[in-house]
Amino acid sequence: MAKIIVVTNQKGGVGKTTTCAAFTGIFRSRGKKVLAIDMDPQGNLSFSLGTEDRGYTIHDVMTGACNIRDAIKTTHICDVITSNILLSGSELELPVEQREFILREILKTVRDEYDYIIIDTPPALSVLTINAYTAADDLIIPMTPEILSLQGIAQLRETILAVKKYYNKKLNIRGILLTKYVRNQQLASEVAEMVEIVAEQLGTIVLDTKISVSVAVAEAPAHQEVITTYSPNCRAARDYVKACEGLYPEIIIDKKKK
Repeated sequence: MAKIIVVTNQKGGVGKTTTCAAFTGIFRSRGKKVLAIDMDPQGNLSFSLGTEDRGYTIHDVMTGACNIRDAIKTTHICDVITSNILLSGSELELPVEQREFILREILKTVRDEYDYIIIDTPPALSVLTINAYTAADDLIIPMTPEILSLQGIAQLRETILAVKKYYNKKLNIRGILLTKYVRNQQLASEVAEMVEIVAEQLGTIVLDTKISVSVAVAEAPAHQEVITTYSPNCRAARDYVKACEGLYPEIIIDKKKK
């Protein structure tokens, strides 16, 4: 049965999509079967993973216009359920009753077919985000080492705690992942200390591995590649591998056995 991982932060530009894509590529490189779901109406993960802008999307799945299997597209990276701007209107189209459980119920039909399901969320605490939290096993929170990145964490905390209380008692906040990190920069170090306080408030930790700032991270989506295949030797790619292996040690390949 797949582990469902949701990457989330209500602030944009913190590396949610890059983190989803990187983890997807790492899991696939270790022989795991992965389904990536783009829950952001901007559709950035869909593009980054090499999908075409046609066919059924997660909007069609959640509104009942198609079966989930009809929406799964296979790319050179993994299986993907795409998104587009129509998803932004889902809040008005979904039924009022039990609307928080729609995604979880849908995923039950394919969960046994994958090792990991990775969900990219929009930069907003909407019904789409709550659906993702309700379906999730793990939450990973990317955050940049900037003061503005800390804003809104109180609201994020309240949303997560509410979901844990009412919809998904098993929801596990695995940690805060610092991205776009510049080592030996005073501001980054100061914010990192503040993030420790935020992590404590969320009942989680700041992951030891921090993702270095890298131009390759911005270039990879243009080539519809994940950072770990586009530039595997850059520091950010190596950071992502280390972070992913730290969170999910079951994917570590014993090189002595190869």
